Amino acid sequence: MCILVFDMKQFLYILTFFLFSNSLWASFIYVPMSNENQKNHLKAYGIVYYALQNGLKAKWLLNYDGGAFLIENNEAVEKECKIRGVSYQIISDAKSALILEEISSPSKNQEAVTLEKAPKIAVYSPKDKMPWDDAVTMVLTYAEIPFDVIYDEEVLNDKLLLYEWLHLHHEDFTGQYGRFYGAFRTAPWYIQQKKDAEALAKKLGYSKVSEEKGDVAKKIRDYVVGGGFMFAMCSATDSFDIALAADGVDICEGMFDGDASEPNYQSKINFNKTFAFKDFELIRNPTTYEFSSIDMTRKRRIRKEVDYFVLKEFSAKWDQVPTMLTQNHTMLVKGFMGQTTSFDPNTIKSTIIVLGENKTNREGRYIHGTKGKGMFTFYGGHDPEDYQHRVGDPKTELDLHPTSPGYRLILNNVLFPAAKKKKQKT
Repeated sequence: MCILVFDMKQFLYILTFFLFSNSLWASFIYVPMSNENQKNHLKAYGIVYYALQNGLKAKWLLNYDGGAFLIENNEAVEKECKIRGVSYQIISDAKSALILEEISSPSKNQEAVTLEKAPKIAVYSPKDKMPWDDAVTMVLTYAEIPFDVIYDEEVLNDKLLLYEWLHLHHEDFTGQYGRFYGAFRTAPWYIQQKKDAEALAKKLGYSKVSEEKGDVAKKIRDYVVGGGFMFAMCSATDSFDIALAADGVDICEGMFDGDASEPNYQSKINFNKTFAFKDFELIRNPTTYEFSSIDMTRKRRIRKEVDYFVLKEFSAKWDQVPTMLTQNHTMLVKGFMGQTTSFDPNTIKSTIIVLGENKTNREGRYIHGTKGKGMFTFYGGHDPEDYQHRVGDPKTELDLHPTSPGYRLILNNVLFPAAKKKKQKT
């Protein structure tokens, strides 16, 4: 018979060591995303992208600590967090298991989504545009997330197939040169942009810029239908849908394409071809800085001081995509303007999910939908930290806005294609 001699003091020492020694059990990097715990929300997305790019595992903790991230522990990732100024903790297997158990509770509107692969990103933009001309380009650069700049030639040559995620720079897909004619037709930059657009269209075999841009819009449509993820801001939202709806219809006046528009062109618009919008009226006057009744800019009656929009809450366990797209450290986001600031609810299709809205002004600010096998998000406004960006204004310095809720929404869209697809119930 064997008798064990039990030393209680030694047992308590060993137990204490196991309970409190993070270094022994540490296996995850925890990146908080709440207002209190994270000092650079924007660069935190870059850390997650960096980890995925290097083959590490990660989870997005929806509605937990501001939408926190759990990353497989790695010395290189920890080093990047320190270099980039991102708040993080090293936590044990046991602690991570407790967090995941808490999130899995049916009573919690939370979910842990596995992130599998960093999406390859393309930004649709003229090659000569400055980085500060576009909010998405700025925040991708600031977050240190790599991307390729592509334009009409690449799109028409089916180069979109190389990418999982596409952003549309605030483009005019109708061929009306951004509707800048009324205020800037004598400005050297406008004259040069018009010449450049006409030269590119001719090079690609088109007699009109509007026809070339229309074909580009259809290629982007096919990319989304085939399974791509597309994100657009400002005028790239409504002008894209208008170009699809006006396929085969001349809606451009002579100063844009050299001949008159078609008589009664409004009656020939096909709303069945659009992604998000319906029943809109096109603006016929070429000197008006507006495309259609979709945009709310000229209808707005709200002061800058009280211009905020509210993010909606979704079921994290069942509506994971809209939940990912609305992750933030606040549900109240500062408003900001653009050529296309927001969307008239009367023109939004019933199949579209409104992710963020200004209830006071009755306008959609941030909307999402599916098309075929793919998904798209439209975000109104030009720059989340520049209320009324004008031509020639200085660039936004994101070092001054590292916790910007408005910019976080952009980066949610960048990251969500990395999520493991949840199997549907049916």
